[in-house]
Amino acid sequence: MRITSALIDPALLDLPWHVPLEDWPADHLVALPQGISRHVVRFVKLNDVVYAMKETRERIAEKEYDLLRALERIDFPAVQAVAIATDRRTAEGEPLETVLVTRHLQFSLPYRALFSRVLRPNTMNRLLDALAALVVRMHLTGFSWGDCSLSNTLFRRDAGAFAAYLVDAETGNLYPKLSEGQRSEDIEILRLNIFGECLDLQAAELLHESIDPEKVVDDIVARYERLWHEVTYEQEVTKDARHHIERRIRRLNEMGFDVAEVSMSTTDGGYRVRPKVVDAGYHTRRLMRLTGLDAEENQARQLLNDLDTYRAESALRDEQQAAHRWLTEVFEPVVRAVPPALRRKLEPQEIFSQIIQHKWLLSERAGRDVGMGPAVQSYLTEVLVNKPDEQAVLGVDADELSV
Repeated sequence: MRITSALIDPALLDLPWHVPLEDWPADHLVALPQGISRHVVRFVKLNDVVYAMKETRERIAEKEYDLLRALERIDFPAVQAVAIATDRRTAEGEPLETVLVTRHLQFSLPYRALFSRVLRPNTMNRLLDALAALVVRMHLTGFSWGDCSLSNTLFRRDAGAFAAYLVDAETGNLYPKLSEGQRSEDIEILRLNIFGECLDLQAAELLHESIDPEKVVDDIVARYERLWHEVTYEQEVTKDARHHIERRIRRLNEMGFDVAEVSMSTTDGGYRVRPKVVDAGYHTRRLMRLTGLDAEENQARQLLNDLDTYRAESALRDEQQAAHRWLTEVFEPVVRAVPPALRRKLEPQEIFSQIIQHKWLLSERAGRDVGMGPAVQSYLTEVLVNKPDEQAVLGVDADELSV
């Protein structure tokens, strides 16, 4: 047996590689909800880290491993490739398939843990928005997925919304730029796969009766097309309305996209403008630069709003100084106030985002600013304590998850 690993963890060597993955003993496994997969997939916990193991052919595993590593280098939202185990054989010398090892994305949920009887229409909308944004970002990157689906996606909470992550990349390819044909093919695959997954949920009585699979696929494609148009369309601007260029760049920033440069050409009546969108993560990168905190895009936007409010109230002109004081005087005390027993419920940035929302609700009811201290205690005792552990969701049935 041979292991190629991007992350040195000697505990990987102690796993029963001579046994087919579907027969691995229970004492090596952890229970996690997962989507439909054509491969045998198991989850293993080593040194408090959960890994996903997928059995597949060697060539496919090597390609996916290399592709996930390439996506990691460009900071694309995908699971982290850890290792591939090849040349596996049973105790009797029979060959076994290669295993691709990825790091399980903490605080993430597969779609089957979210598409259930308790799914509300607004939750459905947030999931579709997250998936559409993932596919747009993927196509801007030059990545052709080849198997766009809910099963190949994980979702993390993002300040009232969701952030989507790519899980399975074995059919994908990374190019300098996608053609219209490649992009259209991905969208058609997305349509067919999601329709099939919705029918599967419907047959299993896991889909709310008000949700129509045909409307779901039409909706996700429409959301994708709207976002793609907003990010890429060429805009006609008159000579006396050049401020529209700045307005569009600000709008793209608000949507979370960075603009590297703007291509402009003159026309009879003014200018033709096309912004070059580099990638999503505008607010994430700004928060990281100012505070060192790593957060999802909507979380980062909300934390930055709180930071900007703190800066204004403190009359601090220097942004870096304000960020440091906000981190040490506001964010860190709130995170420390969460009891250890509750820290597996949600990640710290999501907890802080939800506390901000909770504080606003309490203040609206009271007709005054209730203050951060009372808001934190109220959130911990009335809200967080009733949430499931999303750090790993170990041993929780999908139907028991609250969305």
